[in-house]
Amino acid sequence: MVRAVQIVKDESGQRAELTEIPDDDIGEGDVTIAVDYSAVNFKDGLGVTGIVPVVQRFPIVAGIDLAGTVVEAPTESGFAPGDQVAVNGWGLAVDHNGGFATDARVPSGWLTRIPARFTTWQAMAIGTAGYTAALSVVALQRRGVTPRRGPVLVTGAAGGVGSVAIALLAALGHEVHASTGRPTEEAYLRALGAREIIPRSELSEPAAAALGAERWAAAVDTVGSHTLVNVLAQIRYGGTVANCGLAQGLDLPGSVAPFILRAVTLVGIDSVNAPVSSRDEAWNLLDKHLDDALLEKMTSTVPLDQAAEVAQQVLTGTVRGRTVVDVNA
Repeated sequence: MVRAVQIVKDESGQRAELTEIPDDDIGEGDVTIAVDYSAVNFKDGLGVTGIVPVVQRFPIVAGIDLAGTVVEAPTESGFAPGDQVAVNGWGLAVDHNGGFATDARVPSGWLTRIPARFTTWQAMAIGTAGYTAALSVVALQRRGVTPRRGPVLVTGAAGGVGSVAIALLAALGHEVHASTGRPTEEAYLRALGAREIIPRSELSEPAAAALGAERWAAAVDTVGSHTLVNVLAQIRYGGTVANCGLAQGLDLPGSVAPFILRAVTLVGIDSVNAPVSSRDEAWNLLDKHLDDALLEKMTSTVPLDQAAEVAQQVLTGTVRGRTVVDVNA
């Protein structure tokens, strides 16, 4: 039997339960993994609560991330027993059992080989949030965003994606401005590398005008909705915004003015189905530029029986940085 947090749905609603499932039910695939750690992401909160119907079958093991050691894999997969691997996104906790379990079975095409300098705990301290942040930074680099172009804004700065994005951008030499609704986190954000703190309220209300003063060369936005509209309106000519989140909403109630009058580029970041080449590029960036001490500073660890509770808290915007789940605790 495998210990797991399972999402179930019945006439009383959708909820997460700590349970045990048969080994034969851990998932479909050609690789079996002894899971060390998972992590809690915004999407896990959506899955556990059912606020947004991200789960496509019930019951299902929660957790869109996992890291551990290969137990069994076919030779042609390129992986072997003992390899340390991570799985981020794909179908985990959507239509395939996820990472909130002591064991997992997945298709070999979903595996990412963890860079040698990272432990499995560090791989999950990064997790989908950190890997998404890296994808966003890579997107800015591809469009010529350099430190000389001007400051870069990060919204939802105290969350998982925001925390890693700040650390990466600062390590690359950018002047980082951090937008947050949690003024008590100013010291934390500055320790990660933020130079200026922008109150969430400056960006979260409906836009007063289609264009505002040009403030930032680029941005990593985790929020969407009115915040994204206001960010776009204040990006400098030729700048780029990488959007990877929807914490405020799915809507985009704005104008095309930033695109046609300032040549601003809006890039969508998908971490769930990103090709292996994009994943490798993001993990290479993390390998080269993410500071271990900052990663530890932004991360806490909880046992498996607390994972669902933390997932719900993430939706309220009260969880700082990253939360690793020790599935064997």
